[in-house]
Amino acid sequence: MTNKQEFAETVGLQCLAWLVSNEDLLPVFMGATGVSKADIKERAQDPDFLASVLDFLMMDDAWVVAFCDANGLSNETPMRARAALPGGMQVEWT
Repeated sequence: MTNKQEFAETVGLQCLAWLVSNEDLLPVFMGATGVSKADIKERAQDPDFLASVLDFLMMDDAWVVAFCDANGLSNETPMRARAALPGGMQVEWT
């Protein structure tokens, strides 16, 4: 595993912890993704799942800012982390 992927997984885990602690947003995440609390515990180390956590977060700029502020990260960090996880490469449509 590369340092980039390790960093990305760490950010994904931080994001997951932030979501789980957010009483208002956790039900939205669970409803949007169809995961249960058991799924969250079981898949917390899965890079594909962490990618979906970051995808969810990046749906709303206010969520990104709140997460980054709470974790002392720059607002670009979730996007950089997402790019390092499975399926994160940008598609070129040329």
